[in-house]
Order: sequence, then structure tokens, then C-alpha cells
Amino acid sequence: MSLGQQLAPHLPFLRRYGRALTGSQQHGDRYVRATLEAIVAAPAEFPRDVDPRLGLYRTFQAIWSSTNYDETPENTGADAGSSQESIARARLAKMTPLSRQALLLTAMEGFTPEDAAYLIEVETSEVDSLVNEALAEIEKQTRARVLIIEDEPIIAMDIETIVRDLGHDVTGVAVTRDEAVALAMEDRPGLVLADIQLADDSSGIDAVKDILAEFNVPVIFITAFPERLLTGERPEPTFLITKPFQRSTVKAAISQALFFDSATVPAL
Repeated sequence: MSLGQQLAPHLPFLRRYGRALTGSQQHGDRYVRATLEAIVAAPAEFPRDVDPRLGLYRTFQAIWSSTNYDETPENTGADAGSSQESIARARLAKMTPLSRQALLLTAMEGFTPEDAAYLIEVETSEVDSLVNEALAEIEKQTRARVLIIEDEPIIAMDIETIVRDLGHDVTGVAVTRDEAVALAMEDRPGLVLADIQLADDSSGIDAVKDILAEFNVPVIFITAFPERLLTGERPEPTFLITKPFQRSTVKAAISQALFFDSATVPAL
């Protein structure tokens, strides 16, 4: 099997990681492209002594750590002074990049502490403290009112508990597209957590499109088939959770989505 064939199944999930890390589909996918270009340009330098997925993420990490996000061309010009960019930079200044990477690699991407340590080049003993640092710092800075779109009662209750445990409020729980839109219009949320397939065969994606047509709000999608929404070929979710999920995964996704949102109110 060629190296390309070995890496292909892991690319959707690397896109998820890149987007969550940067808070942008555009920027995250750009880092993934740069990673692939580096591998193609120097295949002999690709780590062969580890699992291909580890080698892929390690190459991504090398490119991420050698690049200054705020100085990239796509962040210059009129958009550079936007409130979203400003608040992201302010929050980044209060948290070390390694802590966010450790959180996402373990909680969202499912790497072990040993693998995460290899990827970010720290001692394994440091990973837990980095993760705790990230959670503490992000949770301290972000608070929002959350709309949950989920038709499975047990899952909806679990998500609601996680959201409230993080200090956020829940504006409502919708089980259909129409109900989700109605709740959003009645009480505008600061974050939406949306399942893809809803009770009446309607789509959480369509519900979100309807909501976003009225006002901007960060969105986290929940799906059992993330690779279908992470092709890199069209506008897609920046934040995506895979079913079945761990509580830590939801916490990490919420924290990152709010981390890059200019409307989020700092917690007191």
C-alpha cells in the first residue's frame, strides 16, 4: 500500500483538528494542504517508525509550530482588525498553544497521552497538566447561552448536563428543524450544538442554515459520519463531534468554538 493510501483515511480527521485549532475551515484546511505538500516534496522525511496517522499529525504539528498564525497573508488587510480576530488574539495571548493542542489531540482526536506527547514534543508527564491548563483557562474566559438540536432524549440530556457543568445556560432543546429555528428566533443563542439527522427526518444542517440566515452564531455539529462533512471541497463545519462521543470531546469542542467567538461573554 502506498503512503498516500495509508494517509487518506486520516485526512478528514486531520482537517477537523486543523479547523478546531485555528477556529477556521479556511485556515485549518490550509495547514492540512501545507502538510500534504511537505510530505509529497520530501517523502523520505516522513516518520516511518510510527503509525501513519501519528506520522501525519506529527508532520502537521511541525508546520503549525513553525508558522505564526497572525502573520499569515490571509490574516492581513481589512479583516485583520475584525473583532473576531482581535478577541482570538487576545485569548491566544493568555494561553500557551501547547495546552490547546494537548487538549484537542487527546479529547477530540482520541490520542493517548503518550501519543500526544510525541506529537507536541513534550514529556508524557506534562500532557495531563497541559490539558488541565487549557480547560481551566478557556472555561474561565468563555460563557454562552446554548441551543441544543438533538432528537435522542438521552443524548440531549447528556449534552445539556455537560453544557451546564461548563457554566453555560441552555436556551432550549429542539428535536426538529422547525422547532430549532423557532427556538432560535425566540431566544437567540450564543452557540448551537446540532445533530445532523433529526426526529422527523429533517436535517440539523438545514436548521442551522435557516438560523445563520438570520444571525451569526458559532455551531458545533454532531454526527456519526464526520468524514462525509470533512472533504475540504466546500464550506463545511469548523467544529465537528463524532458520535458516540466522550464528555471530554464535547467540552473541548465547546471551549474551542467559544474561544474564537467575538460575542462570547467572559465568565466572572
